[in-house]
Amino acid sequence: MASIKKLKKVRERREKRVRSRIFGTEARPRLSVFRSARYIYVQAIADDVGKTLAQASTLNKGLKESARGVKKVEAAREVGKMLARDLLSKNITEAVFDRGRFLYHGRVKCLAEGVREMGVKL
Repeated sequence: MASIKKLKKVRERREKRVRSRIFGTEARPRLSVFRSARYIYVQAIADDVGKTLAQASTLNKGLKESARGVKKVEAAREVGKMLARDLLSKNITEAVFDRGRFLYHGRVKCLAEGVREMGVKL
């Protein structure tokens, strides 16, 4: 039980450390990532106005059916591409990547690569 509390504390500290250095604007939003055991979510947030500009997840209608037999890493890449398409339609070509408490590895890394593949600069 003590090790779970310690792990939670370490994660919270990491999240605060990462978020303290990152700030999103309408021209360059913060891409906030949350990864659960089954799904991955990402939001483009403009912190200066406190507004979510775009969002995507593996639960989106277009992606949920197509991601059934696909590995989670590939589904994360598709989520990144979906978000990038939405950002590019709003003429946003740059963003700041906020990995939160998650290490830049695996699904989080593939999501960022998917955003970059579509032409959004991170």
